[in-house]
Amino acid sequence: MTAANQRFTALDVFRGMTICLMIIVNTPGNGATTFSPLLHAHWDGFTPTDLVFPSFLFAVGNAMSFVMARWEKLDQQQVLWKILKRTFIIFLLGYLMYWFPFVKWDANNQLVFSPFSNTRVFGVLQRIALCYGIASLMIYYLKPKAALNISILLLFAYWILLYAFGDPSAPLSMEGNTGQILDKWLLPESHLYHGEGVAFDPEGLLSTMPAIANVVAGFTVGKFIQHKGNTYEGLTKLLLTGVLLLFAAYCWNLIFPINKKLWTSSFVLQTVGLDCIIISIIIYIINFRQQTSWTYFFEVFGRNPLFIYLLSELAATLLYFFRVEPKLSLYQWIYRNIFIYAGDYLGSLLFAVSFMLLCWLGGYFLDKRKIYVRV
Repeated sequence: MTAANQRFTALDVFRGMTICLMIIVNTPGNGATTFSPLLHAHWDGFTPTDLVFPSFLFAVGNAMSFVMARWEKLDQQQVLWKILKRTFIIFLLGYLMYWFPFVKWDANNQLVFSPFSNTRVFGVLQRIALCYGIASLMIYYLKPKAALNISILLLFAYWILLYAFGDPSAPLSMEGNTGQILDKWLLPESHLYHGEGVAFDPEGLLSTMPAIANVVAGFTVGKFIQHKGNTYEGLTKLLLTGVLLLFAAYCWNLIFPINKKLWTSSFVLQTVGLDCIIISIIIYIINFRQQTSWTYFFEVFGRNPLFIYLLSELAATLLYFFRVEPKLSLYQWIYRNIFIYAGDYLGSLLFAVSFMLLCWLGGYFLDKRKIYVRV
């Protein structure tokens, strides 16, 4: 196996681990009885689950660094079209995913059309699309070093915006932060996420700004890996960078708390630092130790990440949509009649792991047939 192939394997494994954990945390048998590491921090703070989404953005940037050479063979119009088309398709898929299955049960247990006016506009795939599009344009037109410098400036600008335009008495609160104010000004509340009990979208427009830095950081690390990743010196520098970013994040946390739902700048430093360390460990195991017998499971996820993520979300939506009884979804019925016997918490985890394995089988089916879904 060549060094280049090993680096791609490491990327697939890293991305696959992210998708694997993302499915597990998104589909517990019972959200009320989920082990705490598999829950997001309620507000300030950090859990392992909070690393999943920013790691996927980091992987998006990492993958961009490997395909950038192909862009150099195309003219600007072709590159611009590729970037805009991919951004639009991913954003649209995210929007349609939240709208699916386009009908809902009313109070009388009758199916009615689910109107556009009640569909969430922002979300996970939408943020991935916007971050990818903006980061790609910056890297292509302004070059990587300038894009990295701008990303750093965006982190400081976001810090200033939250304190300058948020509620003076609580600028970092759920309902008083600048991003929340902007989202409610741009969109009716019915288009925002309501999972927190109020109209607050953790993937809102303003908090997408610092998330761009996760993608640019992933790109920068990807380029570094291509040039230095096969040497102990390069790996040491990557590990040291991760440690320094973690130290900077904890220092910044003292005045700008680490907060996933606000996607604070200290949160960006924390997640990029952890991602640098994790991908370094993966590269060390695969490249330096030549231990690859364990990687295929995660490679299946990593080779079709968008498809498997959509599969998991749509399948879970359908399980919630179909009902065994008027007030009991198929999702709940499966948990209560199969997994609950393992105990509240363990049963909830086993449900999530089983669902993840079913999604893996879908990816395995595609991988064996060399089918890789790209947009």
